[in-house]
Amino acid sequence: MRWRGTTHEESSYLCESCGEEIVLPIDLCQGCNQQYVEDCPVCCRPHVIHVQVDEEGDLFVWAELE
Repeated sequence: MRWRGTTHEESSYLCESCGEEIVLPIDLCQGCNQQYVEDCPVCCRPHVIHVQVDEEGDLFVWAELE
């Protein structure tokens, strides 16, 4: 699933396992293209989080089950 963020401070995704909306802080100091694993704080299922900023500065965040 993919969401377009409106701020570079936080974004969110829906957990594919439990359906909860999970809010993520975004740290662009780690680069414009990031990928990391984070567990859902509700159901503990691991997700691969993708953060990408395009040439126009638009932020895209999406997650998929690991």
